[in-house]
Amino acid sequence: MTFFQETSTQNRSDTVFKSITIIGAGIILLIMGALFVQLIISSGLSLKAFGFNFLITNVWDPIREQFGAASSIYGTLVSTFIAMLFAVPLSILIAFFLVELSHPGIAKWISTGIELLAAVPSIIYGMWGLFVFAPFMAEYIQPFLKSVFGNIGLFEGPPIGIGMLTAGIILAFMVLPFITAVVRDVFAMVPSVVKESAYGMGSTTWETAHKVTIRYGIQGIIGAAFLGLGRAIGETMAVTFVIGNAHRISASLFAPANSITATLANEFTEASEPLYLSTLIELGLVLFVVTFLIQVAAQLWLRRVKKSMGAQ
Repeated sequence: MTFFQETSTQNRSDTVFKSITIIGAGIILLIMGALFVQLIISSGLSLKAFGFNFLITNVWDPIREQFGAASSIYGTLVSTFIAMLFAVPLSILIAFFLVELSHPGIAKWISTGIELLAAVPSIIYGMWGLFVFAPFMAEYIQPFLKSVFGNIGLFEGPPIGIGMLTAGIILAFMVLPFITAVVRDVFAMVPSVVKESAYGMGSTTWETAHKVTIRYGIQGIIGAAFLGLGRAIGETMAVTFVIGNAHRISASLFAPANSITATLANEFTEASEPLYLSTLIELGLVLFVVTFLIQVAAQLWLRRVKKSMGAQ
């Protein structure tokens, strides 16, 4: 086979491979588009009946067929925010310990444990949260928070164990393994010569971590955070067990609340009336749009970070 024949064969292979990848990417876009269109069509009754008020109304009465998604949206956003508030800093600290401070043997066992945590089904987290963690919160954590901050604002109400705070912490336990695993790999890819240069100039471990390791891997850290955010905002069973499943908005983190996924899990099988079913599907549409907007925000943020660091 001549050189030109080999080149022609390679070009055909590259063309076939490129075509396959384009088709695969196109299929993903088609699926997303079809899902979006189907959600809009199936939620047509609800869209016509409630319009934009569906997003800002805090009424959920299946008997009178009065529905509003405000409480579910609020509970979803607050519980997810609490989860990320706990999970992201802890993941960064754990990842830095595994890469920079721990003995390789210890790091191996801890990394294996983290990967096993990621494989635990969400319903197990929910059952553990309901039967173990919620009583612990009611007996120790919530009374302590009330004694420190008083019976006002975020910590108002009886310490019953379940609520948005408990749901947020359970979500943090669930997403922490995913974020930690990605951030650990990002830190491991930081060139040793860069860190050694920082130590050689007299930098402390904290200064090296803050100014070199984290700065070098900031894009990966942000990506890991949004990966965990996507898992947290769409989680169903674990949240359903511990959030309290109450359609109301309260400033207190101790109060029972609801989320979009918990509402769908609890009420979809009971939705016999067309408007009721359409309303639940519109909740799914809202979750789809919120997740899409979060991903768009993530990409814009990553682009801004790259630009600030001089990357193209």
